[in-house]
Amino acid sequence: MIEDKNQSRTSLSELGEFGLIKHLTQNFKVQQATTVKGVGDDAAVVEVKDKQVLVTTDLLVEGVHFDLSYMPLKHLGYKAVMVNLSDVYAMNGNASQITVSIAVSNRFPLEAIEELYEGIYLACKTYNVDLVGGDTTSSTKGLLISITAIGEAKEENIVYRNTAKPNDLLVVTGDLGAAYLGLQVLEREKQVFEVNPNSQPDLTDYSYLVERQLKPEARKDIVKLLHDLKVKPTSMIDISDGLSSEILHICDQSKVGCNLYEEKIPLDPQVISTCEEFDLNSTTIALSGGEDYELLFTISQDDFSKIKGNPHLTVIGHIIDESQGANLITRAGQQVKLTAQGWNGLKS
Repeated sequence: MIEDKNQSRTSLSELGEFGLIKHLTQNFKVQQATTVKGVGDDAAVVEVKDKQVLVTTDLLVEGVHFDLSYMPLKHLGYKAVMVNLSDVYAMNGNASQITVSIAVSNRFPLEAIEELYEGIYLACKTYNVDLVGGDTTSSTKGLLISITAIGEAKEENIVYRNTAKPNDLLVVTGDLGAAYLGLQVLEREKQVFEVNPNSQPDLTDYSYLVERQLKPEARKDIVKLLHDLKVKPTSMIDISDGLSSEILHICDQSKVGCNLYEEKIPLDPQVISTCEEFDLNSTTIALSGGEDYELLFTISQDDFSKIKGNPHLTVIGHIIDESQGANLITRAGQQVKLTAQGWNGLKS
């Protein structure tokens, strides 16, 4: 990230831990009736009656999950929240609170952390979620962000990964592969900048791809849509590590197989044209790219008429017996075994 040398810098040590927390969270207002006590005490107090509580956590590490040379801190804050809310929506629940913990090195002044929290604030405001706590500490390795999301759902509405059945239809929201390609575009422009710092990147032709990488949106709308359509998925997961990985998670946990049809995978025109430019296979990108944060779910065939023709939903395959395996049916009609080649955070 290019730093303005004339911009004022406030050392975090000037505020101290509690002063920093108070400063960063002063504009966050309670929006949820279930939030009894937010930031400012030893623990948050959340009251939920007659509902199941959903809890999920993600850790983002600089140099592993994000690169600040092209990821604006405000976008990073927003995206860090989305990553967690997506997991709640993948359970067919509604997110209500988050906690945010950060570790920062001394190269970050207060103004940089304020920028990060602007993104967190926008995410909370947009998705009607309360910030109710967290922690701050120092780091010797740059920036680390850990967010925990809390959600709720009625017991009968919760959807797991392990309940898909043979003959169920495989459905995906939105389109796939754009976030990964956005990352490739940004990495390419970074390399150009390193060779020639005076170059100004023109990302006009890649606007959708870059937005999907830097500012993804969790699919809160799908939870409401399915409720309005009176459709309860038989299983569900969010697409963070690539379509093939997520399908295999459902197949493994539900003890089923599947047929995924290559021709049915939804791709944005910008994905197709950029794959051609980069000499990449668009199917491979959709299967293995990751970070789309769309929802993948299965439904009973009886519910097909309720979702048919919906612009947000695409049927991409169906569930079969476990003995038949998990397969990709190519455009040429060939059957290929699905393999998980998506993101692995433990690989160097």
